Amino acid sequence: MSDLASTVGTTGTQLAAGAGLNLSLPQQLTVIVLCALTAFISHMALAVFNDGVRPFMLDFIHGRTTRSATTAVSFGLSAGFIFGLGAPMALSSGVLNPWLLFLPTDILGLLSPKKWLAPLLGAGWGAVVVFGLNGANEVAHDLPVDFLTAMQQMSTPILFLFTLFPVLAITKQFGRVWGAVAGVVELVLVVATMRLWPDMFAGALAMAVGVLMLIGLAVRRDLAQRKADRAAEAARGETAADQDPAQAEDDPMASLFSASATRLRRYLPLFMLLGAGVCLLAQMHIFGGGEATSFLIAKGHISEAAQVDFYRVFGFIPLIATTALASGAYGIAGFTLVYPIGYLMPNPVLAVVVGAAVFAIEVLALSYIGKVLGKLPSVRDSSEHLRNAITDSLHLAILFGSLMAANAMGAGLGILIVGGLYLLNEAMGRPVVRMAAAPAAVIVGGILLNVLYWLDLFTPVKG
Repeated sequence: MSDLASTVGTTGTQLAAGAGLNLSLPQQLTVIVLCALTAFISHMALAVFNDGVRPFMLDFIHGRTTRSATTAVSFGLSAGFIFGLGAPMALSSGVLNPWLLFLPTDILGLLSPKKWLAPLLGAGWGAVVVFGLNGANEVAHDLPVDFLTAMQQMSTPILFLFTLFPVLAITKQFGRVWGAVAGVVELVLVVATMRLWPDMFAGALAMAVGVLMLIGLAVRRDLAQRKADRAAEAARGETAADQDPAQAEDDPMASLFSASATRLRRYLPLFMLLGAGVCLLAQMHIFGGGEATSFLIAKGHISEAAQVDFYRVFGFIPLIATTALASGAYGIAGFTLVYPIGYLMPNPVLAVVVGAAVFAIEVLALSYIGKVLGKLPSVRDSSEHLRNAITDSLHLAILFGSLMAANAMGAGLGILIVGGLYLLNEAMGRPVVRMAAAPAAVIVGGILLNVLYWLDLFTPVKG
């Protein structure tokens, strides 16, 4: 039991030595060049990172809306994540993330009136990140109330509560009984991992089994439904030959999907370059594709980080594939498979080659993936439940972790300020998106506590 307790207790404190943003010259150049490339691709309306912006790209591509209007949509849907989640996560973990890098280049690329200006604006943002963020990090750590070190308290709830997302997804899709079974299985595996493999992230095996259970249940339901449908057709005396072969050809959605896939394939070399860049960035271990992943990479748990991001892929493939086919704009990170693959690559050259190949396969297979998903409704539903479960688990984890950070930097007063700002945001209709509200409140609260210290109204918490 002492081993288990020590594992839990040290999880949130092991980042202090490594939570810096000192990047080497090759790393700095990779970030700057990749930001330039993603801004250019966004300007061309070929891909954006924000899944919420992608459905608006169809009207922009066909000239039914203006560049400025599309930029306004992108900024409105992205600003909260950039400043409330991307920047705080990078500062607290010392690892870059897609909200900080790719959401701003979405905006800058769409904003740029000229094709040549877009990569310059993107490169400028990359330079701000690699040079400015490190300066902000150093200044913050020198303050009397070091709120960045306090924010490392978020790592423990994020890592452990994130482990439960397969349980939530199974419960919502397949009911309480299967959810209870998954919960018990995950708890047993977490405890067993802590006892038997203390150097391994405790939730890794549990998440693997949970996701496999969800996929297995979904496939079983789809196969059973297809068997029932075939039996019903046989009973009615219908066959596939009885259907009108021209019906599929006249389907407007099929025509739209085909046109979008053709448009994306036309720019395959550019997408391969993008895949190579994102995979290279992941291989450098200065970038994490998600909240939990960032802290795992910061702790040096690279294989576990790859495992976590691989599971997330199942929740986003249907969303990214369908929105890409419907809008003609792909995702900046594709299906996000380049994240876990990049983490595990042994050298940069191989990362570049494999990343380009992965994106080529994704773009070429987009139409086929769309057709397959059309035949697996339960699997599509599973992906939606996975995304919602990830959001729910991370919302609680980030909120709880932010309150832990508030307690670490200001005890009761810190909790009052951070919790109060979060509740005020809720009461005002969430001008800052819920996921980003709590980390943003920690930063604002930390600044306010420093002001109170300089006014001799507050004494920082020791330790």
